[in-house]
Amino acid sequence: MEITAQEETDKSTLHSNARLNRVNCYVRRHYSDKITLVEVAKVACLEERYFSTFFHRKTGICFKYWLNQLRIKKAKEAIIESDVSITKIAFLVGYQDLRTFERAFKRHAGVTPSRFRKNIDS
Repeated sequence: MEITAQEETDKSTLHSNARLNRVNCYVRRHYSDKITLVEVAKVACLEERYFSTFFHRKTGICFKYWLNQLRIKKAKEAIIESDVSITKIAFLVGYQDLRTFERAFKRHAGVTPSRFRKNIDS
């Protein structure tokens, strides 16, 4: 799977800052769970309101967008590596409902999860 320049930049930023590295490790372990700003702010030892600003200033993107990028990347991997239903994958990567997952997938991948799977199978 191709890594974009933005992902590389984010990766180095997330690893070079101790607070963001803790958040990165936490999220990668718990991406399939419901993750709140309150939780990740605690992991970063920051107040919730300041965490959002801090994360955006350091990475150039908002936390929720980054979390969705990670979840969609994990979903793509699951679609490529298995025949698990799209609905099940949505829940496995942390989405609470299929519609939200499909919208996020299309926004980040440019195609729906079903179309992505069809393109893989072609």
